[in-house]
Amino acid sequence: MLVYQRTSSPLLSALTFAIGHLPWLLGGPFLSTIADRFPRHRVLIGTDIGRAVVLAGMAIPGTPLPVLLGLLFLVSLCAPPFESARSALMADVLDGDRYAVATSLTNITLQLAQVVGFLAAGALVTVLSPSAALLIDAATFVVSALWLGFGLKRRPAPSGGGDGPRSVWRDTGAGLRLIRRSPRLMAIMGVLWVATMFTYASEGVAAPLVEELGSSDAAAIGILLAANPLGVTIGGLVIARLVAPERRERLVVPLVVLSLTPILVAGLVAVIAGPGTIPFAVVVGLLVVSGLGSSWLIPLNVSFVRAVPAAYRGRAFGVAVSGLYGVQAIGALGAGLVAEGVSASGVLALSGGLGLIAVTPALVAYRRTRGSVAGAPAGEGPSEA
Repeated sequence: MLVYQRTSSPLLSALTFAIGHLPWLLGGPFLSTIADRFPRHRVLIGTDIGRAVVLAGMAIPGTPLPVLLGLLFLVSLCAPPFESARSALMADVLDGDRYAVATSLTNITLQLAQVVGFLAAGALVTVLSPSAALLIDAATFVVSALWLGFGLKRRPAPSGGGDGPRSVWRDTGAGLRLIRRSPRLMAIMGVLWVATMFTYASEGVAAPLVEELGSSDAAAIGILLAANPLGVTIGGLVIARLVAPERRERLVVPLVVLSLTPILVAGLVAVIAGPGTIPFAVVVGLLVVSGLGSSWLIPLNVSFVRAVPAAYRGRAFGVAVSGLYGVQAIGALGAGLVAEGVSASGVLALSGGLGLIAVTPALVAYRRTRGSVAGAPAGEGPSEA
């Protein structure tokens, strides 16, 4: 919102949105190996403390915008080890349908937090100063670190097995080789990355899209960004409580289609009707429906865990999530670049239409490889499989 107000550039606004994802693209697989090299509870607590400190630095009044963006990049560097450790730890302590249900509940919690976060952020930026909002953000990481410190059982670092000393480069390479040699994991990654890139690309042009729809305040941007997480929350509850475990995996393909189709429809309707003609609520409603379809992430996550050996989960999750956030950054930047010459609603339509075409090969491969399990890369030792 701040960058768009100062520059009126959709591209620079999208760049700001993408900075939070760039560390995953640039160093995610490397940073995520930390989750397999140290006790995972220490990784979680340490990265939360690091983010709290940097965010407090961002809250210093008068900090130049380039410095703020650089500090935001540092905050984002803590995300790959944190998310990899969290995902791997869940898979360590839960199995079978307990893991599937826990994944659903975790995803629902995260989506609810996004809904509340986007809405609260819009209100805080309107009512308080940006520095005060950043201090509140820093405080949430302090609370998280304390909660994890008191609530997590202390477990040793995971055993990697194999012969010879382990290094970060070797761990990173082993995780990448595991995925590259597994058609099943490659198919899962394809669905995850392609569908995510096109589903969330339009978030990078949220500010100009809201302006095109006839509004420009921060609260409206928060509502627009909260629409998809709200849909994912509802869809996650339905999948977790009403869909039998054996049916969840078969829902991935239709749910992916459902996640992209409303984006195409919302963009086309807005383009045909013209700026300021389509009610803001209609676009938000279609994005909520897209979020319902985006709950495909829950059964896909379970399929991923079933296909990865336990000793590789931190690294494999790191590669998967690195690509996930990386493609979100690419999608946001691409959307911003296209929006320099095309309306924001046109970007929305292109995201949905191109996404449906691009994800089709990955969906076909996903169905074809159902039931496959990845093995340890050659030379890594049987204990790692």
